[in-house]
Amino acid sequence: MNIARSFRNMTRIEKVIWFTSEGLILLSALLFRESDFLTVIASLIGATALIFVGKGDVLGQLLTIIFAIVYAVISYKCRYYGEMITYMGMTAPTALWAMIVWLKNPYSEKEVKVGHMTPTKWLLLVFGTIIATIIMWKILGFFHTANLIVSTLSVSTSFLASMLTVLRSPYYAVCYAANDVVLIVLWVLATLADMGNLPMVLCFVVFLVNDIYGFANWKRMRERQNSHENLDKNDEKK
Repeated sequence: MNIARSFRNMTRIEKVIWFTSEGLILLSALLFRESDFLTVIASLIGATALIFVGKGDVLGQLLTIIFAIVYAVISYKCRYYGEMITYMGMTAPTALWAMIVWLKNPYSEKEVKVGHMTPTKWLLLVFGTIIATIIMWKILGFFHTANLIVSTLSVSTSFLASMLTVLRSPYYAVCYAANDVVLIVLWVLATLADMGNLPMVLCFVVFLVNDIYGFANWKRMRERQNSHENLDKNDEKK
């Protein structure tokens, strides 16, 4: 993993998305001086992580681990124990797992090889999500988590997204986008109580845009990789 090379490999559109995302987050912090410093840092790291995850670059997983730790601290301060447990107990470990898997399955120096989902994988994934959701519902209820229903829904979408990232499926971005919508609602509720949380709302709006781009880019990656593999197979037959 070469961090400098990862930044050099960013396309023009990725640079535009990245600079715009970071600029909007910083602008919100300046406009709303109640903003928590840790919230701003987490938002900047998270937006950067999504750019590289959307590129299939393993650096995105490393940044996701850092983001998960910082975000868990912020969630604890807001009594969003579901978010804290999810990101420390699931997102960070899963990102580490995904980083190892991606390093073992490179397509090129720039991107990971896109995985293939089977009906069996989907079935196991749905079953695992249901079990994880039920368990977390009980745990979060025990800790009197704020906004319990929304927090539990966040766990479900996060679990799906994290596992699809490990499986190297483009649909990880669809689940993360759904999670972004849930978290926008969650942090809007927190902002109503404390305006210092507003940058976190903008953070997940930015994440939503980045995840939409990530899904489109992963579909292009899959088509390109499949096309190259078909050409190689045809060459072998000749």
